[in-house]
Amino acid sequence: MGAPGFWDDSERAAAVSGEHSRASRRLETFTALSSDVDDLDALVEMAVEEESLQAEVDEQIASVEARLGELELQRLFSGRYDAGDALVTVNAGAGGTDAQDWAEMVLRMEMRWGERRGFSVELLEVSAGEEAGIKSATFRASGENAYGLFGAERGVHRLVRLSPFDSAHRRQTSFAGVEVAPVVQDTGEVEINEDDLQVDTYRASGAGGQHVNKTDSAVRITHRPSGIVVQCQNERSQSSNRATAMAMLRAKLLEQRERERQEEIAREKGEAQDVNFGSQIRSYVLHPYTMVKDHRTGVEMGDVQRVLEGDLDGFVRAYLLASASSES
Repeated sequence: MGAPGFWDDSERAAAVSGEHSRASRRLETFTALSSDVDDLDALVEMAVEEESLQAEVDEQIASVEARLGELELQRLFSGRYDAGDALVTVNAGAGGTDAQDWAEMVLRMEMRWGERRGFSVELLEVSAGEEAGIKSATFRASGENAYGLFGAERGVHRLVRLSPFDSAHRRQTSFAGVEVAPVVQDTGEVEINEDDLQVDTYRASGAGGQHVNKTDSAVRITHRPSGIVVQCQNERSQSSNRATAMAMLRAKLLEQRERERQEEIAREKGEAQDVNFGSQIRSYVLHPYTMVKDHRTGVEMGDVQRVLEGDLDGFVRAYLLASASSES
């Protein structure tokens, strides 16, 4: 960073500066943790002779364990895009109105979890359901390791409950899919031919004020070769929405390419393939009992409401640790 001409290339300088900040924060955390562990040795010896210090020892140990756990989690993010931002899309699956309502619940859960983790969360697009809920929605989570963390939520989320939309109040099973793509700058990693794009503009729906509802500012882009469709309506101008939509398209094309690479590696190893790339990862049961279970790790939690409010750390940590273990 101190080299002559470093700041001449602003984009590269910003990327390196961001990496330097992340490394510095991690080093500071490690140094402080190491110092506190050293202090614990002396504190434990004193507590043996003076019982009144035991509560302080327990508090210090809990603090050290929590920070160590966070450092261990960060160590797992070794993928090329793990440290960057994430583009998260929630789609309603099978189940009609119940599924669209469930998709909105999943969207809220994922966004709240991101906010609890300290990420900046920006809703980019929402397609409302006919009666309730949403058909689909996309948000961007910005912050350190956002893609690495949200990648653990990729897949199908299953809900079992008594349907609030059924006059007979029968039990209903609904599905919602979560897609996660890395946000990358236009560095040439993904080449997009303008001739392959179909760009449509339309009037934004929902809240947003008179300007949003009176102009065709929303943009939908279809990438013909892949069939990927992205749309953005959160900005006031059509040009801003188009720029955001192009960034979304670039992220999804990159994710598709990475997925195909992983599938090719798996085929070469002779591993079983998930044809749909989105198998059920977690079940949320509200009737006849309450339980959330992650089918990948076996982790369970009985307080469903707590999970729906965004308490996903336990599930995500278990999955990331299990993935790291299987890879090694």
